[in-house]
Amino acid sequence: MFAGLARFVVRHPWWTIVAWLAAAVVIIAFSPKLTTESDQGEFLPSGYESVQAVELETDAFPQQAEASSLIVVQRSDGGQITPQDTAKITEAAKTLTAEKDEYPTVQGFITSPELVAPNKSIQLITVPMEMATGAEAQEQSQAIKDLREKLPEVLGGNLEAKVGGDIAMFVDNEDSFTQSFLLITVATFALIIGLILLIFRAPLAAILPIIVIIVTEQLSMGLIGSASKLLDFSGDDSLQIILTIVLFGVGADYYLFVLFRYRELLRAGVERKEALIRAVERVGEVITSAAAAIAATFIVLMLASFGIFAAWGPSLAIGVVVMGITSLTVFPALLSILGTAVFWPSKAWKKEPKGTVSTKLGGLVGKRPAIVALAAAAVMIALSTGVLGFKSNYDFQSSFPQDTESAMAMKDMEKGFPAGQTRPVKVMFESTDGQPLTKAELDAFGAEAKSLPGVGGVAPAELGQDPKVGRVNLLLDGNPVSNESINLVKDELNPAVHDLAPEGTKAYVGGEAAIYADINKVVNRDLSVILPVAGVLIAVILLLLLRSVVAPLYLVPAVLLGYAATLGSAVFVFQGLLGEPGEIFHLPIMLYLFVLAIGTDYNILMTARLREEAKQGHAPRKAAALAVQHGGPTVAAAGLILAGTFSVMLLASVSMLQQMGFSIALGIALSAFVMSIFLVPGVTALLGERAWWPGRAGPKEPPAGSADPAEEQYAPSGTRS
Repeated sequence: MFAGLARFVVRHPWWTIVAWLAAAVVIIAFSPKLTTESDQGEFLPSGYESVQAVELETDAFPQQAEASSLIVVQRSDGGQITPQDTAKITEAAKTLTAEKDEYPTVQGFITSPELVAPNKSIQLITVPMEMATGAEAQEQSQAIKDLREKLPEVLGGNLEAKVGGDIAMFVDNEDSFTQSFLLITVATFALIIGLILLIFRAPLAAILPIIVIIVTEQLSMGLIGSASKLLDFSGDDSLQIILTIVLFGVGADYYLFVLFRYRELLRAGVERKEALIRAVERVGEVITSAAAAIAATFIVLMLASFGIFAAWGPSLAIGVVVMGITSLTVFPALLSILGTAVFWPSKAWKKEPKGTVSTKLGGLVGKRPAIVALAAAAVMIALSTGVLGFKSNYDFQSSFPQDTESAMAMKDMEKGFPAGQTRPVKVMFESTDGQPLTKAELDAFGAEAKSLPGVGGVAPAELGQDPKVGRVNLLLDGNPVSNESINLVKDELNPAVHDLAPEGTKAYVGGEAAIYADINKVVNRDLSVILPVAGVLIAVILLLLLRSVVAPLYLVPAVLLGYAATLGSAVFVFQGLLGEPGEIFHLPIMLYLFVLAIGTDYNILMTARLREEAKQGHAPRKAAALAVQHGGPTVAAAGLILAGTFSVMLLASVSMLQQMGFSIALGIALSAFVMSIFLVPGVTALLGERAWWPGRAGPKEPPAGSADPAEEQYAPSGTRS
């Protein structure tokens, strides 16, 4: 199959490229765009209590704002807010409301004596706003900036104000995100171009994959948009970024798989067209298996209950499959047209270097496979123990710089109000006996709720548009999205609220803390389903690739061990060394995407090379040495590009990105260098031909005459026939 494909693509490169470009133009031009959601709660299954609370609130209070900001006002001299100050602040709110048309998406400015802190340190002005996307979101951001310039004018000299809340936080940190992602994009290009230049000393070879991957990404987005309509899913704002990283990661990997094997065959004296055909034929099965393994692990995400993960699954799988097809068609077609000119101006492709690092590492693995395998496994197991201390962190705000106006506004607010003032636990009540609710019974509930653990205050009860529905907001003492608060809501507050619910009513606990508590349940459930199923699918793909029952039995545990070692390392560094309260809650799934899925590439390449060398008749240890010698540079280059890309995120000012960057970079490095170059070849050398059972890796009869004299330095291992 791959031989026929290779011959067609190499002998008819222009037909291949024209057909691919025509398909790309049609798909990009006529495919629908993927719709996105930004609210995490939108992705929870409807059966969860926090979602039911949101739905009940939306129906009962249709007039409530979709989003809001908060103005925190205090005296410039640090004194208490006086009645005269309150009058001035109230007048300023009226003035701003009269001019609200100048601030797109703003619905008004609201303050009252109840919004003066009990200790008189501050007074609040709430700013209800419409939820905005696209161009409207840009206008909303500008409205926050304009408001900040206007406040000193309307408040006068003895009062100062800061604008906070989720919208203001987004405005303050938009530049941080933009700069971070720009940095990642530039670093990705620089690393791919720079590393390929370093390896091949050929500008054309370095630029070629960038152009192809960019076009492939646009083609993939078109197909993803069509799939979203067919399968009825929507993505979140991060999907485009994740897809870009995935495609550049696997695209660079597969390009290097082809290019390294092409150069190896050219050095062996094979004619250039024939060398390219053989290169595509030999790595075709590897690329197909690797793409299938990654796509399968992504497809498994469709089993997730959390909507974000379920949407990522088919989207990323489509991207990887398209990239796999591109790697076996467009890359070879371009190389067929360019020929050895792709390596210009370097002449190094003509000769095999002596005494390289990969040769020495191969020699080490071949001579001491047991020591190498045990050392690699010991490192991975030691790092994996950190998983036992893993804690999730849902506080996105704390991961942003704390010197912004929105962050300082929240700190000022906590001088006079509970930390949960802007993110209350929203307790919704619904009548179960058909009778309307009364404000008196809800206030009675609120009075009792004040004594519940973690509750710092209770807002006045509200009746909905439907009098059979009401709401009481509980204000938490602590950070409402900290692990402590989320666990408090889940384990103590939720049961207590249900116990205190007025007779004839049913309570629903909502709000951010409750939503994150439910997300915690969903993510834990999803990982418990996804990891085992992905492991089984990877094992099946390895079985088909290697025709072996034994090899998947140690390769799949090695992949899972790499995942655990990466997560454990993050715990040691961020929770242990840096004292962070936890890891960002979606880090485990990010590691699943980039370490477990993409890291499988390197194991598949190395294992396929091990089997290929064994089929040539080499003894197990010699096969391991040669596999590391020839496959090691490919794995190392691909791993360096991907790990280097993520490591650049350490320069970001957002700690969430730093956690992701460090963890994923380390995970890729462990997959590429520890597992693929040491652990897997070492174990395979120790097992010998048993690794390929029930198949036979080598020929039935040993090669005629004496094998390579160098082979004698490797002691026999495993069984030979």
